[in-house]
Amino acid sequence: MPVPSTILFLPGALGRRGFWQPAAARLTHPARHVHVAWPGFDGAPADPAIHCLDDLAARLADGIDGPTALVAQSMGGVVAVLTALRKPEHITHLVLSVTSGGIDLRGLGAADWRPAVRAEHPALPDWFLAHQEDLAPRLPQLAMPALLLWGDADPISPVAAGERLAALLPRARLHVVAGGGHDLGCARADEVAPLIDAHLQA
Repeated sequence: MPVPSTILFLPGALGRRGFWQPAAARLTHPARHVHVAWPGFDGAPADPAIHCLDDLAARLADGIDGPTALVAQSMGGVVAVLTALRKPEHITHLVLSVTSGGIDLRGLGAADWRPAVRAEHPALPDWFLAHQEDLAPRLPQLAMPALLLWGDADPISPVAAGERLAALLPRARLHVVAGGGHDLGCARADEVAPLIDAHLQA
């Protein structure tokens, strides 16, 4: 199995670049860490060329030219999947946390987070709220190992979503954190970091 030389940490819908830093600081894997910023979020300058999540994935993929692992939170998991579909030859590992992963969550008991985010953050770009593509038919193409991190107390991305992704991704392993919420990648960094380390070094 290829060893990643770079780990890209992708934030969720609010683009908080510091989200993965507590877990990243606990990793022992020697790969270089890059905490990705979304244009127009969390103080990063806006980019008029970005109109959708696929534009983000295209931009991210353009910068990947060596063995890379993607560690992604929530909406960032959709970008990670889109990026892996563009550059499967370079993506060695996926870590997807509490995400839809691009599948349709209707019928899986997921709460709709979009109205609250739009109301609470009216200055953010709204293109990230409009993603509707169902990537389920394409997920079996992703043959790299995937670690799925879920919390059993997350109303936004319930465990059923993780189970569905685990069934679609050929080499996926689902780990459910008891009592974990939508912020488990950050709030439960002590538990999450060893799981990511083991996944990257297996």
